[in-house]
Amino acid sequence: MQSAVLCVDADASARERTMQALSGTGELRPTGCDSVGAAEEALDSALFDCLVTEYELPDGTGLDVVAAAREVHPDIGCVLFTDAPFAEIDTSETAHAVVDYLQKETPADYEYLPELVESVTTARTHTAYPLPDDEGARLAAVASYDVDGLAATDAFDRLTELASRQFDAAFAFVGLVDAHEERFASCYGAEWESLPREKTVCTYAILESDVTVIEDVQQDPLFETNELLHELGIRSYAGAKLTTTDGETIGMFCVLDDEPRTYTADERATLRLFAAEASEQLELRRRLAEAGRADA
Repeated sequence: MQSAVLCVDADASARERTMQALSGTGELRPTGCDSVGAAEEALDSALFDCLVTEYELPDGTGLDVVAAAREVHPDIGCVLFTDAPFAEIDTSETAHAVVDYLQKETPADYEYLPELVESVTTARTHTAYPLPDDEGARLAAVASYDVDGLAATDAFDRLTELASRQFDAAFAFVGLVDAHEERFASCYGAEWESLPREKTVCTYAILESDVTVIEDVQQDPLFETNELLHELGIRSYAGAKLTTTDGETIGMFCVLDDEPRTYTADERATLRLFAAEASEQLELRRRLAEAGRADA
């Protein structure tokens, strides 16, 4: 069965290009409109599985459309597919409404869009994740690190192995949360290279002010229906934030177990130390890479 997608863009040619990209898979059935008002009428008259909207519209913004869509269909997948840079988007009124953001700059972005829409459509029970208020600056900070290069660094592997032993946990990892994925600089106990952002606990943990602990993932309202976490054998979660010298949260240092468990105040303090060490290692390697480029 095809998934119904509402495409909102005031530019007729841009809207048509987006609809062609979506219809090309054969799995998606796009319907187009050109304004917030027209989108509200469409949402009232038909059931849609996903919303793809430009940000700037003649009678409002794409976030207004997202808010309207959520009023009618609370679990609808929403994608802001726009020419506008993230830094120019005002998320203060609807910070928790944007499911995903994709800037349309190259043909590759149009090629990726159907995959993204299919992903948020098939995972509707767990797609509506909140974004940090400083998401633009946070993503810029993440981009300054070579995650693929970091994955070959022994220092992170030693840290995650030590953490796994210290906490007697099945898994430990250093994960950086980018726009669409969480990518791992090191993962002890498993061979995860990346996971979809909307499926990870870290997506929520980066918003917290301190260590995040979920004693039983399968009993938590946010994650009890998250099949991927169940498939990976993740039952409990404890994570401390990885932060830059400018205070941006770029990811998490985590220990996970395949059984429910609690963490004491001392254990949480120890986890903060692991995260602080990992953050210092990240910064050191970023500076060394910059110095190497400057000398080249």
